[in-house]
Amino acid sequence: MTSQLSQTVSRAKHASVQPIVTTQELPSAVPLMALSTGFWAFKTLAAAHELGLFSHLAGGAGTTVAEMAEALGLYPRPAEMLLTGCAALGLLEKTDGRYRNTPLSEAYLVKGKPYYFGGFVQMADKRLYAGWGKLAEALRTNRPTTWDPAVQPSMFDGEDPLVLALFWEAMHSLSTMTARKLGEAVDLSRFRRLLDIGGGSGAYDIELCKQYGTLRATVFELPHVAAIAVGKIAEAGLTDRIETAGGDFFEQLPGDHDVHLLSMIMHDWDEAKDRALLRRSFEALPSGGAVVISELLVNDEKTGPAPAALMSLNMLIETEGRNYTPAEYSAWLEEAGFRHIETIWFDAPAANGAVIGRKP
Repeated sequence: MTSQLSQTVSRAKHASVQPIVTTQELPSAVPLMALSTGFWAFKTLAAAHELGLFSHLAGGAGTTVAEMAEALGLYPRPAEMLLTGCAALGLLEKTDGRYRNTPLSEAYLVKGKPYYFGGFVQMADKRLYAGWGKLAEALRTNRPTTWDPAVQPSMFDGEDPLVLALFWEAMHSLSTMTARKLGEAVDLSRFRRLLDIGGGSGAYDIELCKQYGTLRATVFELPHVAAIAVGKIAEAGLTDRIETAGGDFFEQLPGDHDVHLLSMIMHDWDEAKDRALLRRSFEALPSGGAVVISELLVNDEKTGPAPAALMSLNMLIETEGRNYTPAEYSAWLEEAGFRHIETIWFDAPAANGAVIGRKP
């Protein structure tokens, strides 16, 4: 009996010193699934837009699956799947058995609307999608994948004219909505003449001149791009307040402007070219003038935000640049001679903030 008791006590003591094994709960894999299938949502949007779904439903017209299949020339099965997918993504809503555009789709995905966003959807689908498919190659080679610098002098040299047209429509739609937010966040009321350096189609100038009734602007671009801006400015009825000038901003900048705008330009170029451009801006501005850099800013810790970090990778497949931080821009502005530097944050499709420097 004593021996059995001793053995029991011994086993109890032995058991008491054994480590307690616990199963650590694994994090959910749902975020990885969402990341892995992110392109599913984009291609649903792109296909629906390419088929003209949102323009077909413009003005509140509703559709059943059968009606939409007939109108767009689709089989009923994929037609139902597309409508369901678009509804799940918040692009369509369904009431009384009929699918309709949501306010988001009605405002931005119907051709002919003032803030039509379809150009960017098409450009992302037809140009960027293939380039992103070669992202690993771009990471290994440090070279663009949407064009070949070895045989093309610029990213659009030899490009399909349709793709070029899509690009400029995309940039105009992005810039229009972003310019509105910039004008609300940054007070430009004390300035009289704005020089939009690399101003593309003039979208920023059009929106800012609408917001500030006494502001006049100049779109400074390569001559063939400035010609695009002329048409957009005329459509907006602002030819009396916005002019265009052709030239290379790395060679010269026009004078007689008291505020310079660099919107979605700095991310195209490497650090050396950006710093040279800011020095040229400082030289061209009068005392009391300012430069406004409007970009998707990466935070100073370089941990995000995601739109800026991913846009930076987009620059890898498209350009020699990247998306920079407020601290980087501030240092370059200080080096060029600007003072009273500040960063103002806002929320827009193509920018999340502006870094502003003033010439003493």
